[in-house]
Amino acid sequence: MKKINLAIVGATGMVGRTFLKVLEERNFPIENLYLFSSARSAGSVVKFAGKDCVIEELTENSFDRDIQIALFSAGGSISEKFAPIAASKGVLVIDNSSQWRMDPNVPLVVPEVNPDAIKEHKGIIANPNCSTIQAVVPLKPLHEKYKIKRVIYSTYQAVSGSGLKGVKDLEDGIKGEPNNFYPHPIAYNCLPHIDVFTDNGYTKEEIKMINETMKIFNDYDIKVTATTVRVPVKNCHSESINVELEKPFELSSIVNDLKNMDGVVVVDNPDKLEYPTAVDTNGHNEVFVGRIRRDFSVDNGINFWCVADNIRKGAATNAVQIAELVLKYNLV
Repeated sequence: MKKINLAIVGATGMVGRTFLKVLEERNFPIENLYLFSSARSAGSVVKFAGKDCVIEELTENSFDRDIQIALFSAGGSISEKFAPIAASKGVLVIDNSSQWRMDPNVPLVVPEVNPDAIKEHKGIIANPNCSTIQAVVPLKPLHEKYKIKRVIYSTYQAVSGSGLKGVKDLEDGIKGEPNNFYPHPIAYNCLPHIDVFTDNGYTKEEIKMINETMKIFNDYDIKVTATTVRVPVKNCHSESINVELEKPFELSSIVNDLKNMDGVVVVDNPDKLEYPTAVDTNGHNEVFVGRIRRDFSVDNGINFWCVADNIRKGAATNAVQIAELVLKYNLV
């Protein structure tokens, strides 16, 4: 695989730092690495592959050099302004914010699910929402084989999904100190509120899961609903997923389909109390699935439990996998 020049925008954030770890772990072929952040972080040094890399301030001229791919994770407003600038200079942007996900001209990609969608890019590829990414990976073989009629998501999302401020609120709350970020204490509590509320009573996080699921599968007939909840867990999102399929199935076949799905690890042994947990999933790149059982309340219904590291597969790892596909398809 040829070596390329790669940039990271938001290099000092939680996802940005994980980009560096994942790129190094996967031996991504980098010739030159450019790290961009805010003026506050400019001049600081981070290590990558044993070398010191100096953080630069992100400006409109940052992409006036030979860069093939840029991984963005610096928030929607930064992506809105700087992603088109980078793309106009021949840089392929893989963006982790919500800014471009529902743009009809921007592919929304999970490599195990819809890899060929990246071929339609016009300079920007969007990384889906963390809670959507981990859900659609195990849903892919079910939709292909049995066709999904309806999905009900109930999520239990870690504070790392809110960034460093969310993690600090949890740590402070455990010590008995007041929270400064969430509207209510997160320690020893659950908040059925992720992102802002919309006019229909859903939060933006729930709307993201609904709309992104349909876009990724390119199937707008799937009925999707969601309730997303912030829980006092530091890292890794857990989800209860209820699926109604159009075709009948044998439960053993469903289990085998999930075991054979790329990127899925099945941990499902109730007799030994074995099922995925956030503690066990932390630091892994795969999606872990368990509690696979028939939903007897509807025809062709299935329930399963799904856990993944939201900073890795839900963000950094998925973006790096997209970059690997870009090289595989010779798109830069």
